[in-house]
Amino acid sequence: MTDEHRRSVELTRIGDARFKATNARGGETFMGTGGEDPDFTPVELLLAAIAGCSALDVEAITRKRADSTGFDVSVEGTKVRDDDGNHLTGLRVSFDVTFPDGPGGDAAREFLPRAIAMSRDRLCTVSRTVQLGADVDYPDAPAVPDAPGA
Repeated sequence: MTDEHRRSVELTRIGDARFKATNARGGETFMGTGGEDPDFTPVELLLAAIAGCSALDVEAITRKRADSTGFDVSVEGTKVRDDDGNHLTGLRVSFDVTFPDGPGGDAAREFLPRAIAMSRDRLCTVSRTVQLGADVDYPDAPAVPDAPGA
């Protein structure tokens, strides 16, 4: 793969249980533990990434027919701790999209379910990665014999 396909983020500690993530273009976002600060937790950022990825896909597809007049996406899941360790279950992405009256809006409304399915099944890199269960390598961590998946 070429460098144009590589994605990366750098993370820097900026305080007690607070970090700043910086992308290659200089964009920044912040995360923490969800205590007193307004920062997103890492789990909330994952949920936002799933929603944002699919929203961008669906919007790009449907706006070819008509611009939406309202576009909201919600995503939720349940954090559990079980024999597999901490993880999310029951991830659910819901769209609430409205289009104007007229032929373009009608066409966009009709195509909306297919656009959502295209994002879910093929286009959204974030949710597809979660669905496919990509390995995450931690080269600095030794193997732990009793850890899930060991």
